[in-house]
Amino acid sequence: MTEAQQQQWMSQWRRAAQELARVKREELAAMTPEDALAITERVLAPNPHAYIQPDRRTFSGLVIQQQLFQRARERG
Repeated sequence: MTEAQQQQWMSQWRRAAQELARVKREELAAMTPEDALAITERVLAPNPHAYIQPDRRTFSGLVIQQQLFQRARERG
């Protein structure tokens, strides 16, 4: 690869990096709190590949946690 080709290649990657950064900023700016929560839940799921989106109106991890604590107190 000649020096001119290397310079062209580096220039192309710089432009690509700038464009990717712009797209990332736009996507983050457009993200709703619900989107962020859904993404976080997928990332933190024990097996992200088997993740099924819960119904936000009926599912709450906090409610389930409190139910488990209540059962533990009742047994204790």
